[in-house]
Amino acid sequence: MSESRHASLGISDEKVIEMYRWMLLARRVDERMWLLNRAGKIPFVVSCQGQEAAQVGAAMALDKDIDYLLPYYRDLGMVLPFGMTAKDLMLSAYAKAEDPNSGARQMPGHFGKKSSRIVTGSSPVTTQVPHAVGFALAAKMEKKQLVSFVTLGEGSSNQGDFHEGLNFAGVHNLPVITMVQNNKYAISIPQEKQLGCVNVSDRAQGYGMPGFTVDGNDPLAVYQTVKDARQRALNGDGPTLIEAVSYRLTPHSSDDDDMTYREKQEVEEARKKDGVLTFAAYLREAGVLTEETEKQLEEEIKQIVDEATDYAEHAEDPEPESALLHVYAD
Repeated sequence: MSESRHASLGISDEKVIEMYRWMLLARRVDERMWLLNRAGKIPFVVSCQGQEAAQVGAAMALDKDIDYLLPYYRDLGMVLPFGMTAKDLMLSAYAKAEDPNSGARQMPGHFGKKSSRIVTGSSPVTTQVPHAVGFALAAKMEKKQLVSFVTLGEGSSNQGDFHEGLNFAGVHNLPVITMVQNNKYAISIPQEKQLGCVNVSDRAQGYGMPGFTVDGNDPLAVYQTVKDARQRALNGDGPTLIEAVSYRLTPHSSDDDDMTYREKQEVEEARKKDGVLTFAAYLREAGVLTEETEKQLEEEIKQIVDEATDYAEHAEDPEPESALLHVYAD
């Protein structure tokens, strides 16, 4: 029997099962949030479904004990392996006082957890890119062996912050990795109406850094690309631009009707390439994911999601007087 693909990349059976577990947890938390939203219990959902493979693959290639993560609003599959819990995410969705992101002051998807080096996101898209470049500059100045890792959608790669951030990173040879999650739509605008080039990664050349386009439905491909980019950064070889191509399986958010700009058949075709399904199929074929293991994972994850939902639903609401805390200086 030939060596499995993950083994040839130096990834253990245990690690690929862990990858799958994080992908599945992200998917099940996300699915639960949609149900809660439709039941009128939480106000808003912005979904990661269809992008978990890229997110988890990238997160597991980083060192969560020293690297900094600057996620964008879909990154459930990144923040979970990096240290956020299902309970943290549900507290945010329910806007409860214990919400670690912002104490209920931010919309869901504005991730931030200082103890896990997850840097707070801001609502204007792409503002996280120059922030990530700033973290990388500080690391270089202080001679720290770490990288900052920032993600965004392909629509956001057309904003000025993206160009300024990557240009500065290229000029100063900084240890920052930028991963564009190309899910084909900037809300309702398809890729062909967003980009003058074929791939987002084509832009890397203009900033003096390598650019790679990878299959965002393949966590192993993303893992290897991010791992290589991280090593280059630590070696002093500077920044990297990565484009992980997948597909957004849900509407842009719980307030969006995606059937006004794309056909149902297109979404159904994309579902056949869904990374959660294709990676599970790969693991079964490799003899790593057994029926028993799969059943155990589903039961364990259901319990985690149930407990997180129940805890958040019954948690204390924030005091009205705290609304402006950390918003204005005292």
